Amino acid sequence: MYVLIVYDVSVERVNRVKKFLRQHLHWVQNSVFEGEVTKAEFERIKATLRELIDEDEDSVVIYKLRSVPAREVMGVEKNPMGDVI
Repeated sequence: MYVLIVYDVSVERVNRVKKFLRQHLHWVQNSVFEGEVTKAEFERIKATLRELIDEDEDSVVIYKLRSVPAREVMGVEKNPMGDVI
């Protein structure tokens, strides 16, 4: 499945969340990650995010898509998908 994860977490936790997500997904821009994952990876990502965030203060939104969506970038692309090998 293809996922898009957007988050808004407290400054104390933002680096841990970003570092974790970079291990599994492609960084698109500030607080936005996307990529193809297996169901098992998806469950691991959700479980670890629950451990990293404070659900009373932070917000993580996960969009599950059936396939790779068509992308259109306007302006400067901060981390082009072509950089991924």
